[in-house]
Formats: sequence, C-alpha cells, structure tokens
Amino acid sequence: MTNQETRPNTVYQFKVTLKDIRPPIWRRFQVPNSITLYKLHLVLQEVMGWFNCHLYEFIIRSITYGDPDPEYGQTDFNSRRVRLWQVISKPRSSFTYVYDFGDDWRHQVILEKVIPSAEELRYAVCLAGARACPPEDCGGPCGYERLLEIISNPEHEEYHEMIEWLGGGFDPEVFDLYEVNMRLRQIRLR
Repeated sequence: MTNQETRPNTVYQFKVTLKDIRPPIWRRFQVPNSITLYKLHLVLQEVMGWFNCHLYEFIIRSITYGDPDPEYGQTDFNSRRVRLWQVISKPRSSFTYVYDFGDDWRHQVILEKVIPSAEELRYAVCLAGARACPPEDCGGPCGYERLLEIISNPEHEEYHEMIEWLGGGFDPEVFDLYEVNMRLRQIRLR
C-alpha cells in the first residue's frame, strides 16, 4: 500500500473493461477516493451487471485484496480495511479485478482522472458503457462465446435449452445506463 495523505472530496473516474471479450464490454464510472476496496467491488458488481454470487479479488501491483476465505486461501489484505486512495492515485494507473474464480472473469480497471470536488460524492455514478454483461455461470469468456454462438442460431441443437436457461433470451448489445445508476444509488458509500 502507498503512504499518501487522503485528499477529501476527490473523485476517481475509472474505466473498467472485461478482458478476453470482443467487441469489448466496458463501463466508465466515478467514485469517491475514500471508499474501501470492498465498496469498489460492490460498485463494479453493479456497473458491470454481475450478481455478487462469487468470490472476487483485486490485484494491484502484484498484491491481492479481497474477502478472507478459509476454503479459497488467503489474500494479502482484507478489502474491507483498505481505502482506494491508499493503493492507487495516479491517472493511467491500472489494476485487475477478478470475479468468480471458476469462470475467471478478469477486468482491467484504469484510473482515468482524479477530479477535485467541492461536494461530497454520495453515490457512485456510471457515465457510459457498452454491451451487456455476460450471464453469471456461463463458463467464462470461452463459455460466453459458445453461448452467443448457440443463441444466434435457432437451428442449433442446444438453442431451446440455452434460451430456457437464460430465462427467455439475452441481448448482448443492451446496456441500460439509467438502470445501472438506479442500482448504484442503493450502495451506501459511507
């Protein structure tokens, strides 16, 4: 962790992109720099569209941060005890966020801007994004690619089974900024 003084009312603007998916699935969002990495995890869950059903970790300069889990093993630091400003502060710095160790969804998170703010940011805000998040438990990037192949062909032998598993359908191009921001308002950042 870095030894920096906190700068109150500073906002970090990030861009997160899901790795190994083309065309890219990405989001741009802002959060206060004073939140914990655990709160950042909750924000990432909402901006991406995940359901927070699996373990996660941040990898920042080869150090891991997450929730201690005796079955999985230890992370270097508990994400609930580390504030964002303690581990990243320079624009263009990046780190990895891993969600669901089975499917191994890897996200590149880039700090785009550090914005001094006269007011306290009370909620995380999503500014933009592209494409829908893959469905949970679809098998990671390779499984997602296969899912898209199946649902794009109604003649595929697994088409009906996959549509049923998806609950009636899935549009990989849909991203609803309004809905994401409504969900973000439910996260207490303080």
